[in-house]
Amino acid sequence: MTQPQTTAAAVEHLQSLGLPRLEAQMLTLHALGRNPQDRAWLLAHGEAPMDAASWIRLDSTVNQRLTGVPMAYLVGHKDFHAITLCVDPRVLDPRDDTETLVEWALAVAPAESELDVLDLGTGSGAIALALARERPRWRIHSSDASADALEVARNNGQTLGLKVEWAQGDWWAAWPNRTFDLVVSNPPYIAENDPHLLALRHEPRSALVSGPDGLRDIRTIAGQAETHLRPGAWLLLEHGHAQAEAVRELLRQAGMTSISSKKDLAGIERCSGGRWAPARFCGA
Repeated sequence: MTQPQTTAAAVEHLQSLGLPRLEAQMLTLHALGRNPQDRAWLLAHGEAPMDAASWIRLDSTVNQRLTGVPMAYLVGHKDFHAITLCVDPRVLDPRDDTETLVEWALAVAPAESELDVLDLGTGSGAIALALARERPRWRIHSSDASADALEVARNNGQTLGLKVEWAQGDWWAAWPNRTFDLVVSNPPYIAENDPHLLALRHEPRSALVSGPDGLRDIRTIAGQAETHLRPGAWLLLEHGHAQAEAVRELLRQAGMTSISSKKDLAGIERCSGGRWAPARFCGA
């Protein structure tokens, strides 16, 4: 691509290639070494020169974005529920819809309660760290099967100054003989032959795919939950857009009560959950 002479021209050029204006602005700012969120600076300095080094960086990131690389990987971070996370290809790009799970978790117990809370399959640490920020009295525990993902999560926790107990292991195996008052998870839930996987090819497949029907990991989590949940504990799960009914049935089979689903920003049932036995620790 021919090098634009100004920052405004660079943004216009990126839009002509099909990028949304916001993404064009963020990538331009990132290439200039500025905060990608500082759009006010960009609007006020539209005639600032686009130097050759910045253009080379911008050209490279634009080419990657046009092939589907997530914006979070290109700029190195993602805002999620009032925190900023460092994100790279070792973990999923946190989705805004996952904030539905966080909000539900925050709603099931009083803010002043002291709970043991577990985030299974933490990835970047988004859910665990969002809960740690909002509920400083909760004891947050978090695990992932991937050592690479845990490194990202731990680093995010250190950067944010939020206390979380981290552990490596496959689902409940990371927490032998441990029980919890609240468990949340955004596990893999895409079927292995789903055509949408092509658009997600830059993200870790192990964090996306879950068997022939996309429910393998949710079956494991729900099916083995009994020995890890205290009486009254909640188990809240994120899942695919057409899986709510199936997940509710899995929760029923696991002996959960008060089973329901929550809708995401698009009005789709995105999370389902239930309680184990009579309420003793969590308020509804």
